[in-house]
Amino acid sequence: MSAQLSPHLLLAVPLAPLVGAIAAGFFGKVIGRSGAHTVTILGVLVAFILSVMTLQSVVVDGAHYNATVYEWMRVGDLKMEVGFLVDGLTAMMMCVVTFVSLMVHIYTVGYMAEEDGYQRFFSYISLFTFSMLMLVMSNNMLQLFFGWEAVGLVSYLLIGFYYKKPTAIAANMKAFLVNRVGDFGFILGIGLIVAYAGTLNYSEAFAKADELAKLTLPGTGWMLITVTCICLFIGAMGKSAQFPLHVWLPDSMEGPTPISALIHAATMVTAGIFMVARMSPLFELSDTALSFIMVIGAITALFMGFLGIIQNDIKRVVAYSTLSQLGYMTVALGASAYSVAVFHLMTHAFFKALLFLAAGSVIIGMHHDQDIRNMGGLRKYMPITWITSLLGSLALIGTPFFSGFYSKDSIIEAVHASHLWGSGFAYFAVIAGVFVTAFYSFRMYFIVFHGKERFHHKPFPSEHDAHVADAAHGDAHASADAHSADHGHGDHDHTPHESPWVVTLPLVLLAIPSVLIGYFTIAPMLYGDLFKGAIFVNAERHPAMEELAHGFHGAAAMALHGFGTLPFWLALAGVIVAFVFYRLKPEIPAACARVFAPLVTVLENKYYMDWFNEHVLAAGARLVGRGLWKGGDVAFIDGALVNGSARGIGALSSVVRLVQTGYLYWYALVMILGLMGLMTWQLWPHLGHLVGR
Repeated sequence: MSAQLSPHLLLAVPLAPLVGAIAAGFFGKVIGRSGAHTVTILGVLVAFILSVMTLQSVVVDGAHYNATVYEWMRVGDLKMEVGFLVDGLTAMMMCVVTFVSLMVHIYTVGYMAEEDGYQRFFSYISLFTFSMLMLVMSNNMLQLFFGWEAVGLVSYLLIGFYYKKPTAIAANMKAFLVNRVGDFGFILGIGLIVAYAGTLNYSEAFAKADELAKLTLPGTGWMLITVTCICLFIGAMGKSAQFPLHVWLPDSMEGPTPISALIHAATMVTAGIFMVARMSPLFELSDTALSFIMVIGAITALFMGFLGIIQNDIKRVVAYSTLSQLGYMTVALGASAYSVAVFHLMTHAFFKALLFLAAGSVIIGMHHDQDIRNMGGLRKYMPITWITSLLGSLALIGTPFFSGFYSKDSIIEAVHASHLWGSGFAYFAVIAGVFVTAFYSFRMYFIVFHGKERFHHKPFPSEHDAHVADAAHGDAHASADAHSADHGHGDHDHTPHESPWVVTLPLVLLAIPSVLIGYFTIAPMLYGDLFKGAIFVNAERHPAMEELAHGFHGAAAMALHGFGTLPFWLALAGVIVAFVFYRLKPEIPAACARVFAPLVTVLENKYYMDWFNEHVLAAGARLVGRGLWKGGDVAFIDGALVNGSARGIGALSSVVRLVQTGYLYWYALVMILGLMGLMTWQLWPHLGHLVGR
C-alpha cells in the first residue's frame, strides 16, 4: 500500500507564495524593496523545497494524495470543493513551476533593480505562482477553472505592467480577450461533463467515461465525448497559444522580460498541455478529437516557426520559438503520447526560461536595445550570457545528449508511429520544423554573439536611443522617459557589459537541467511508472507509446543513434545555413528578401491574422454590438419598454385629466349621469318587455 502525503505540507506549497504576494502587495511600502523580494523569494523557495520533497515521496515511496481540503458548497448532489490530487504528474509540475519561478524571482532582483513598481511586480509574480500551483494540484474542475482564470488575470496585470505605455495596454487587453474566447469553449466542456456525469471531481468523472462515450449530443448526431473534448481543447488553444488563438503571445513581450520567462516557458502557456494530459481518460475515447488536436498542433509547430525567421526583436524570436514548441507538445497529445508531451513540457521549461532570461541579460547589456541588428560580437563582453545562450540553443534544436533532444525526438517518433488521421501532415510539420527551429535559433545566436560589433553606431536606432539623445541635449521630459525606458540601469555608454550575479546565477542554474535532465528522466517519465495512474493510454487503439518502448534501449544509446537520424541532419543543416547566411555571406539574406518579397510581406504581417481579427472579427463584433445597442437597448428597451410605457401613461393621463376638473358641479353632473346610465342598464330588459306587450 502506497504512503499518504501530508495535507498540511501540500497546503503550504501554494500558500507560501500567496503569503509573499500579500506581503509585497499590501505592505510593500512598509517592508520596502528588499523586504518585498526577500519575502516573495522565501515563499517560492519554501514551495520549491516542499515540491521536491513531494516528488521524492511519490517516486521513492509511491506516495499519493487525492482528497478534499475544503468543501465550499453542495448544489443537490454536486459538490464544489477545494481539493488536491498529487501523483507523479502533479509532483513533476510542482517542481518545474516552483523552480522556474524561483529563478525568475532571483533574476528580477537584478533586472528590475531601479524600476518603479518593484514591490508590485514581485507581488504579481508570486501571486502567479500561487495560481499556477492551485491549477496543477487540483483534483476537481472547479479548482482547475479557478487556477485557469487566475493565471489569466495575473498575466493580464504582468503584460500590462507598464500601464502608461499604449502598446503594453493593447497587448494585455489582446491577451485577455483572446483567452476569453478559449475559456468560453473550456467552460462549455466542463459544463457538459457536469451535465452528463453529474460531478466536478476528476476521478468520479473519469469513472463514468465509458458511459459518456455512448451518448450523443441531444439534437445532433455528434458524439458527446468528442464535443466535450474539443470544447476542452479550445480552452487549451487559448491558454497554450495554438493556432488561431496564438495571436496574443508575441505581443505579450511588451511586459518585462522576467514575466516572459515565467509565463511563456514553464507556467501559463503549458497549462493547456497539462490539462489535456490530465484529462487523458476522456480524450482517449475520441479519435476525432485527437486528430483535431494533432492537426492544430502541427500547424502551430511549423507556421509559427516560419515567423521566427524574420523577427529582429530578440524577445520575439524566442516568443515564436515558444509557439512552435507548444505546437510540438500539442502534436504529441494528439498522438496519444501524453507522457512525451509532458516530458517536452518539462525540458522546454528549463531551456526556454534560460533563453528568455539570457535575452533579458543581453537587453541589460545593450542598455535595453532589443533589436538584434544593433548587436554583434557580444561573446567577449558577456561570456556567461553567451555560453548559457549557446547551451539553451543547442537544447532547443534537439542536439543529442541535450535535454531537448530526448523529448523532441520522442515526439517525432511518436507521431511517426501514430495511425490517426492527420498524422502524415503532422509528421511532415515536426520534421520540417527541426530545420526551421535550428535556422532561426542560430540566426539569432550568430547575429547577437558573433560577427561585427554594431552597437557603437547602431544601424537601427531604437526609440529609447532617441530618448537618450534628447536627454543628452537637456530635454527634461525626454530624460524622464529615457530613465523609465532604461529600467533604471542608467548607463548610457553603449559598450555592452555582463549582467550582475543575480541575473547570471539563474542562467547557470537553468543551463544545468537544460543539458542534463533529459538524459536522467526519459526512462522513468516515458517508460517507467512515474505517470502510472495519472495518464491513461488505450494501447490497442493508440499504440504509439508501445512502439517507442520497443525501440528504447537507454538514454545513451538513443543519443548515439540520434547522430544518424534525419532530425539531427536537418538541425545541423539549419545551423550551417544560418552560419553561411549570417557569418560568411550576409548579403544572401538581403537577396532572398528581395526575391521572396511577397512571402516576406506575408510573414511580416503574421499571415494577416491580426488584420483579420481587427477588420473582420472585431469589426463584425462591433457591428453586432452596435445593432444590439441601437435596436435592442435604445429602440426596444429604452424606446419601447421604458420611454414607451412612460409615453403611454402620459397619453392616458392627458385623457383622464379632461374629466378631473376639480369643480363640484362637474362631479355632481357626472354622478347623476352615471346613476341614470346604471338605472337604464338595469331597467332596459323590463322596458323592452313592456314595449313588446
